[in-house]
Amino acid sequence: MIPVMRPLLGTAEADALAEVISSGWVAQGPKVAEFERRFAEYIGTSDAVAVSSCTAALHLALYVLGVGPGDEVIVPSFSFIASTNAVRYCGATPVFADVDPITGNLTPDTVAPLLTDRTRAVMAVHQGGLPADVDALRAICGDVPVVEDAACAVGSTYRGRSVGAGARLAAWSFHPRKLLTTGEGGMITTDDPALAARLRRLREHGMNVSAADRHKAGKAIVERYLEVGFNYRMTDLQAAIGIVQLGRLPDLITGRRAMAARYHALLRDLPGVRTATDPAYGTTNYQSFWLLLGDDVAADRNDVLATLADAGVSARLERQQILYKGDHRFHFVIAQQALLTRVGDHDVMLGQLDRLLAVMSLPRVALGVVPADAEYRAPTNQFIMFDNKLVHVETVSAELTISQPREIALYSKAFHEVSSQAVTGKAARALIATTLDTLSNDPTHAEA
Repeated sequence: MIPVMRPLLGTAEADALAEVISSGWVAQGPKVAEFERRFAEYIGTSDAVAVSSCTAALHLALYVLGVGPGDEVIVPSFSFIASTNAVRYCGATPVFADVDPITGNLTPDTVAPLLTDRTRAVMAVHQGGLPADVDALRAICGDVPVVEDAACAVGSTYRGRSVGAGARLAAWSFHPRKLLTTGEGGMITTDDPALAARLRRLREHGMNVSAADRHKAGKAIVERYLEVGFNYRMTDLQAAIGIVQLGRLPDLITGRRAMAARYHALLRDLPGVRTATDPAYGTTNYQSFWLLLGDDVAADRNDVLATLADAGVSARLERQQILYKGDHRFHFVIAQQALLTRVGDHDVMLGQLDRLLAVMSLPRVALGVVPADAEYRAPTNQFIMFDNKLVHVETVSAELTISQPREIALYSKAFHEVSSQAVTGKAARALIATTLDTLSNDPTHAEA
């Protein structure tokens, strides 16, 4: 089976590991410091702070910005769940914004309607390595900081510089599916020395002096714990691999872009198939090569995945569902993940409905459950409830009041049928339209 990703590791990485092991210092130490210095130079920032994962990096980035309970952080509805989990770690509320159907990234038009006086940060994900237009986002956000989730974007460029250059805070991943891997691990880059100093303290339990620095001092040093911190350290074993991998990175990117060019050439004439490519303002590292299947593609997305698997080729949905259960104090959401898998699904959920239902922050909505006098005012970020879950439908500029439980139930039933039957494209639109006709012509509902 051809895997989705196989990390490129060789004798150079093995030799680097052996050197660390023979040194007797395998925890966070001199190799981590060297990796941080080299990574900062590569990105073009003054500081890089190594941590245990990109999730830890996102958590710390939001934490040092003061994000906490009562705050909101705007995140893409289309991303890996870690982007949103980091917000919840801080006790804040994730607010889901729609993404551009071509890049999969946030845009000023999708973010602007969601900015409020409670917005503490905006998380811009460089989806699959394809750079987001962060200058445009910063312009619309004003004083609200933009945190860059660059988990997939090492080696991608934005306006002639590395992605993350100039970011107040950017988070990176070294998971094995990334171009640069340390097995597990992450990094935070910043041009703010004060933030970098605090990040280094927070990753090591809030200590004022690291274990490595105490060891180098050659004398007794009693550390102090200046604040509540975390155990988010990278090891020298991981950093040694990262240093070697960083040296490989230019050749890796050149090779992946050459392979992507061949994919583009081979797939160019396939009707209904669209591929993601460089935006006008930057270049992608092609950590992932995306295919979008349109309505005119006869095969279903899952059929394509199965056919590839039968032929010995691994492929994946570009992103899994974002789902929270059991807490009605914040938004439940399952983002429809058809954006990078089947365009028809995206059209149904986000662009082709002349009516929509939105129910926010409810513990449970189902047939016969909503009180007769219930009234819910949906904010601009719209969701549909079915089967005790909220699904992102459309971002709209006007508020919508839903006051009739029957209306909620019928919309919920329509979307449940679409989901349970795996209907997509025109068939899904027809099914929803039929239910809406039933709703509008129902005399019982009219009397209510």
